[in-house]
Amino acid sequence: MRKLAQSYQHKEYTVRKKVFKIFGAAFDIYGPNGDLVFFSKQKAFKLKEDIRVYSNKEMTQELMLIKARQILDFSAVYDVMDSQTNEKVGVLKRKGMKSLIKDEWIIMDSSEREIGTVKEDKLFLALLRRALTNLIPQSFIGDVNDQQVFKFKQNFNPIAPKLYLDFTPDANESLDRRLGIAVAILLIAIEGKQN
Repeated sequence: MRKLAQSYQHKEYTVRKKVFKIFGAAFDIYGPNGDLVFFSKQKAFKLKEDIRVYSNKEMTQELMLIKARQILDFSAVYDVMDSQTNEKVGVLKRKGMKSLIKDEWIIMDSSEREIGTVKEDKLFLALLRRALTNLIPQSFIGDVNDQQVFKFKQNFNPIAPKLYLDFTPDANESLDRRLGIAVAILLIAIEGKQN
């Protein structure tokens, strides 16, 4: 694997969904020092989800593409592509039936072999969110080969949602950071609309 850009080398990120966006969605992704490291845009009026990740807000350099394979699929499958090399980074698949109770995703490598999972961390809170309110922030744990590689936690703010990413548990860098960033963007873009 080629050496990834410095923007992918951080252990912590914050993804902030842009408010007052009329068409589509946009996300600012900050590094640990508060510097913008990525900008992501979800295209409006697309039958299949199409999310692009750029190196800046001017969108001069596209870095990654996250694209759904099907239209309105309950167990949606997303291909994650490196836009610079055109290589397939991996695949993310939402577990449709399991996600009715507690959100769960499968992480696959570029050959589409399952290597890990992303799960909402607490069943009780997941049930409360679905039964009562989506104001309870979600938390997710991700693993690769049965070893925890990240934690994601939403803030308690329905107007300006944020997701905090912590890749500190991934000391061996088992997860391609591009897949980790793609998971975070999908969690704030997709799961936020379904609860």
